[in-house]
Amino acid sequence: MDEQRARVLVGEDHPVYREGVVRALRAYVAVVADVADGVQALAGVRQLRPDVAVLDYRMPGLDGRQVARAIRREELPTRVLILTALDDSALVYGALQDGVSGYLIKEAEPYEITEAVLACARDETVRPRSLTSDLIHETRQRADHMSPALSAREHQVLRMIAEGKSVPQISKEIFLAPTTIKSHVQRIYEKLGVSTRGAVVAEAMRRGLLE
Repeated sequence: MDEQRARVLVGEDHPVYREGVVRALRAYVAVVADVADGVQALAGVRQLRPDVAVLDYRMPGLDGRQVARAIRREELPTRVLILTALDDSALVYGALQDGVSGYLIKEAEPYEITEAVLACARDETVRPRSLTSDLIHETRQRADHMSPALSAREHQVLRMIAEGKSVPQISKEIFLAPTTIKSHVQRIYEKLGVSTRGAVVAEAMRRGLLE
């Protein structure tokens, strides 16, 4: 992808700071939207499919990590760069577990934010210099273990299971044979390490797959 043509959405509830970020980015990328809260940010990502979403860690409605989790859960192509005033390694680890590509402190200079956005667009990881590559690698390994890669169809079936729908009901609603639905259910059970409907819903909620 040509970096100059990267499409970016900015989510930040402080209008002055948001304007500054947008102004810094526009010389290098196409800012397709700038919004003031997490709900608008997620709606914009779903509709516009930007290459990168630059999100404040703390936003009204949904915070940056919640938006990142939704993007990952829905298998949207957008990468997420979190901007925050919180320089806390535990928060960085948690954000990486949620599928965030970059984490940058708000005190960063405009050129640093721009470089971080372009790096995320190249599918690179951006992190505070205080974190080592080994710890980032360990965090991502933990994330892969805790959040199994469910397909879009498996996510759909999982949500319908959580709604209490039976295999025949799911089959009818999404126009697939009951045997196919049963196969999806079995794979979901295997990926989450459970064997019953109640357990699969509880485990999915614990892992944030049904938020």
